[in-house]
Amino acid sequence: MTGPDAPGRNRVDPKKLLLGKWTAVVPRDREKHFLVVKVLDPDVAGGAPTKVHLQAVLSRRVLTVPWRELEDPAVWKQGWVQVS
Repeated sequence: MTGPDAPGRNRVDPKKLLLGKWTAVVPRDREKHFLVVKVLDPDVAGGAPTKVHLQAVLSRRVLTVPWRELEDPAVWKQGWVQVS
């Protein structure tokens, strides 16, 4: 099964993305804990957002990623968790 309801996928509600906490499975520039600080408006009215701004907790650097990328457990874990 593929798609957003596939087993093992992070369940992400686009309406509840703001201020969500995320951990990068593979740290980016030694940063692994991020907070959603902005949800970018959809391209069409009434649609789902397209991207989010993730702010690194330590450096406050901002990444812009497609919000659907957060559903991939190989890339992101929900919450601030310890990853090996």
